[in-house]
Amino acid sequence: MTTTFTARLLAALTRFNAAHPWSHNAHYHPWLLRRLPRRFGSALDVGCGSGDLTRLLAARAGTVHAVDADRAILERARESTAPSAPVTYTLAEAPHALPAGPYDVITCVAVLHHLPFADTLARFREELAPGGTLIVVGCARADSPGDHALGLLALPLNAATGWLKNRGRARPLPVSMTAPTRAPEMTFAEMSREARRLLPGARMRRRLFWRYTLVWRAPTTPSGR
Repeated sequence: MTTTFTARLLAALTRFNAAHPWSHNAHYHPWLLRRLPRRFGSALDVGCGSGDLTRLLAARAGTVHAVDADRAILERARESTAPSAPVTYTLAEAPHALPAGPYDVITCVAVLHHLPFADTLARFREELAPGGTLIVVGCARADSPGDHALGLLALPLNAATGWLKNRGRARPLPVSMTAPTRAPEMTFAEMSREARRLLPGARMRRRLFWRYTLVWRAPTTPSGR
């Protein structure tokens, strides 16, 4: 009986959330921007999707290179970006086909779990300018009691936020939520171990709404590649 009730409740929540969608990734854009300088020279936005974050970066950067492997969503990003914006959109696979840096800022939101984790972080490290900032907002496979507790806490908050953001009305999916998705395979603990190995001093935190964050400042004195 309990199992049936739980299944029905989750199904009802799924229907409600589908009718009142909102982007968990965009929720973290203000948090991300607060960790960047007011002005910087160059940025690389990996997995830019519909370009929402790219356009925010362009308001602060001299140039922004935005990369995505999905042609359709990249076209939507181009259509939504002013021709005068200092943005170059490139269809490319990360990590090996990324435009060469160095970059003062590299961002990667809800994309790293689609990519080879260690190889991608190593490439980011190589392309980041001395003193530059890497910020990842990512997804991890729930594994620990803390992961599951945060997930349970997020369920009612997610529904309430969707209701408030959509003013109680049913809405279609935002363009940013139409890109292909994939369930993460690595746990937060596994990612943390790899990040500490590759990016000494990186700060990783579990977050609400099924996300984690990683912030790393490159040393001001570059090491040999």
